[in-house]
Amino acid sequence: MKTLKFIGSSLDDLRAMPAAVRRALGVELMTIQYGGDPSDFKPMKTVGAGAYEIRYRGADGAFRVIYVAKFAEAIFVLHAFQKKTRKTAKADIDLAAQRYTLIGGSS
Repeated sequence: MKTLKFIGSSLDDLRAMPAAVRRALGVELMTIQYGGDPSDFKPMKTVGAGAYEIRYRGADGAFRVIYVAKFAEAIFVLHAFQKKTRKTAKADIDLAAQRYTLIGGSS
């Protein structure tokens, strides 16, 4: 099982989400830790190579977690946020990309 490492405020941002959302996203992250794929995810090439976005939609709205699992030492959670518009905001993508460079990733 790979360790999760939260970059920047991603853990606090995840903890601030509603309980049902935290639970669902936690299950998705645990699935990744054990080598599986989340139930709803897509590559985020604009963030960097190997970055993916877990997508969750529930009664409380749409939520996302951007992570990188390509490194042997850990799964890095770059950003966790509530999606407010149809398209992912540039500020959210830029923040995840900035954190991606902090972990030694290059796009």
